[in-house]
Amino acid sequence: MDQLALLFVLLLGALISVPVGDRFGLPAPVLMTLFGIVLAVLDFVPNVNIPPELILPTLLPPLLYAAVRRTSWRQFAANKRPIFLLAVALVFVTTICVAAVAHAIVPGLPVAAAVALGALVAPPDPVAATAVAGQLGLPRRLVSILEGEGLFNDVTAIVLYHVAIAVVVSGSFSPWQAGLDLVLSAVVALAVGLALGWGANKLLDLLDDATLQIGLTLLVPYVSYVISEELHGSGVLAVLTTALFLAEYALDADDVMTRLAGHAFWDIVDTLVTGVAFGLIGLELHNAIRTASGRWPDLLGWAATIVVVVLLVRLVYLLPATWLTKRLHARRDHDEDIPMSWRETVVMWWAGMRGVASVALALAIPLRTGDGSPFPDRDEIVFIAFGVIMSTLVLQGLTLPWLVKRLRVRADTEREKEFEKELAVRAAKAARGRLAEIEEVEELPEELSEQMHRRAFDIGLRISPDLGEEERREAHQQRVRRLRRVRQIQNEMLSAARHEVLAARSEPGADPEIVDRVLRHLDVRSLK
Repeated sequence: MDQLALLFVLLLGALISVPVGDRFGLPAPVLMTLFGIVLAVLDFVPNVNIPPELILPTLLPPLLYAAVRRTSWRQFAANKRPIFLLAVALVFVTTICVAAVAHAIVPGLPVAAAVALGALVAPPDPVAATAVAGQLGLPRRLVSILEGEGLFNDVTAIVLYHVAIAVVVSGSFSPWQAGLDLVLSAVVALAVGLALGWGANKLLDLLDDATLQIGLTLLVPYVSYVISEELHGSGVLAVLTTALFLAEYALDADDVMTRLAGHAFWDIVDTLVTGVAFGLIGLELHNAIRTASGRWPDLLGWAATIVVVVLLVRLVYLLPATWLTKRLHARRDHDEDIPMSWRETVVMWWAGMRGVASVALALAIPLRTGDGSPFPDRDEIVFIAFGVIMSTLVLQGLTLPWLVKRLRVRADTEREKEFEKELAVRAAKAARGRLAEIEEVEELPEELSEQMHRRAFDIGLRISPDLGEEERREAHQQRVRRLRRVRQIQNEMLSAARHEVLAARSEPGADPEIVDRVLRHLDVRSLK
């Protein structure tokens, strides 16, 4: 098997892991990691040969963009306090604690190299957290915090990592320079992200075609990441800024086809890239085994110690941080999503799995320093990092569903239904309001007016059947049954039409382009 065949195997595994994960109640990223481990121990599977400096720029931009599309800037703004405590403060605390312990237990490990190790294992993976949280039906407030933490903690961790690596490579360290680099990195990333978001939004208006618009959204996160990195900014923060800008301002309520096609496209990209990323994590077992050859007791002991430190720091930090956030929350009027019980805090602690960013940073550690000497204890750092990633991802990923079920942490379905009902009422009112405006300037036939008023009411009922009194709900259900039968007959008619047009594609003299154009018209008609 060569590298290209291995890639296609991972892509196929990414697709299969989704239904298998749904069947057994396990996150697909965890299953892909296990699949990668299985591939790693097979003799005919080659070692992964990807330049480390290409892993983050290749995998992270589309994953971040896909994750941001499921949220909004308002959600981040509402949860800025817990996100800051987790994505910034907790990353610093974890980095310091891991660095102190690693420097103490690994003989000869320099402080700067220990800080690099702490930075690369500090950030929980946004993809794993989002996939697990979404599948387990956790309360929305927990999902919001985990998404925010996962998306923003990479920014802090990567900056700390680069500072520590630079210290090891150059042999010098300036706190003022490091602080200035941190600020400039954030400023550059924000400027690049906003500029590209604005430019992409204008360009989307010019590209009056769903295919071209979706293609642009695939390029934008890569361009944002690369330009920001070239200007010594944070590529991760730039992608987040661009994605949030587009999610806020690039939405056209009437552009139905682009929205439906865009959702389908990004679901596919997210599934495939996520599967490949976590499959690569499992495949790195090759390198871990080679590194540990002859030194298993020491390396396993160091890795296990750092795993314990990472888990304990997150738990010990979360308990007072949650209490502090609750106290601050109680003094303010605005709503903020925070863990409301010790059970939710425990779930949030156990959901802190490491993943793609940690692997990429570990593999990106330089082989040599500035004076040509080997990077100190590089093999040991990579092995410990891999141990932390595998332990948290596999152990926590496999046991989190059991923990959530055992602690009975579930989303507030009643609250969700109430919000859905509220949106249904607003949608129906907007439809009736627009109908009233039309009737003011145009005299509609009585039969047509009654039909339109009925459809305006049906808009809300189709979203939330609990709207309206019992008699109107029953009348609506009868109409729905009748419309369902009409739609069924119409679909059969359209199916016959599509078969006939498709058959014409193989007839002598038929122009396939014209056949496909007619077929697209029939497909669009099927959506109505």
